[in-house]
Amino acid sequence: MQHSEVIIERRGTAGIIRLNRPRALNSLTLPMIRALAEALQGFASESDVASVVITGEGERGFCAGGDIRALHESARAGNDLAGTFWREEFRLNHMIAVYPKPYVALMDGITMGGGVGLSSHGRHRIVTERTRLAMPETGIGYVPDVGATWLLPKAPGEAGTWLGLTGLDIGAADAIYAGLADLQIASSRLDAVIDALCHLPRASVSSEVDALLQGFSEPLGESRLRQNVDVIDRAFSFDSVEEILAALAKEEGDFAAETCRVLLSRSPTSLKLALRLLRVGRRSASLAECLRRELGACLQMLDNPDFFEGIRAAVIDKDRNPKWSPASVEAVTAETVERFLKPAEPPLSL
Repeated sequence: MQHSEVIIERRGTAGIIRLNRPRALNSLTLPMIRALAEALQGFASESDVASVVITGEGERGFCAGGDIRALHESARAGNDLAGTFWREEFRLNHMIAVYPKPYVALMDGITMGGGVGLSSHGRHRIVTERTRLAMPETGIGYVPDVGATWLLPKAPGEAGTWLGLTGLDIGAADAIYAGLADLQIASSRLDAVIDALCHLPRASVSSEVDALLQGFSEPLGESRLRQNVDVIDRAFSFDSVEEILAALAKEEGDFAAETCRVLLSRSPTSLKLALRLLRVGRRSASLAECLRRELGACLQMLDNPDFFEGIRAAVIDKDRNPKWSPASVEAVTAETVERFLKPAEPPLSL
């Protein structure tokens, strides 16, 4: 089956899904979300399918996230494409998290935003030496979504807070350290991995898939997050962005200085809202609870000037010089943050 932007095939006992927008780093459109959901539902019902593999076409990325230009245009036009996209994307994320068959995500190259949602909720998450993973939303006036407020608080210490607020990209070792991936396999061996999965017995279970993947795994390099765990945990343990910035200013070394510089370049409103969502996510009982909360925040973002300004600066004018409003974290009030926590209507059905 081909949906042009998504290629779906059965090969042996594997169901294979290929994101097929390589020139756009396989960024997601609403038709792609729908094609993915249809494919997963179909493979789940086929008794001859032992596992499902998702990968991205091209050599640069697995998936760079949602097509933010399309979301920007939708919001400007006042239609409901953005809201519909988020609702269906979040349902897909939840489907992946509870999928009844082994789901193998090959996170080769750029894996950001919605790409993390397609992979890190899965049962078998593979990274390579080319993986660059990030939740970069605070840099475009948005917030980590696709269930990130469920995933990131589960990272060791405050590593997830660092990832969610800075939006900086990390490599394979850091992705595994943060609990967003499981194994590193060389990109040159991914075709062999897929071929091996195609030859599994149709009644194979996750432990057998794990054993197969372990046979291809390679040693990890150094984790930058692990190396800087003390600084991260000291600075990001606070529940206000102002305190985090003050703590970073007291730390010595390039890592703290770079982190502080990056935070000061992000949308102040996004930073405060992201921190609030991450902290509430830490206390949440389920992914579904976090997704519902995130959807409410996302829909409120459509009235936030930083959302339009961030996308303008990143992908439309590409001047990389957003003018945030308010321009400082001190000017973002608790009342401003609170209005983003309005529940979505109607609630997200999962």
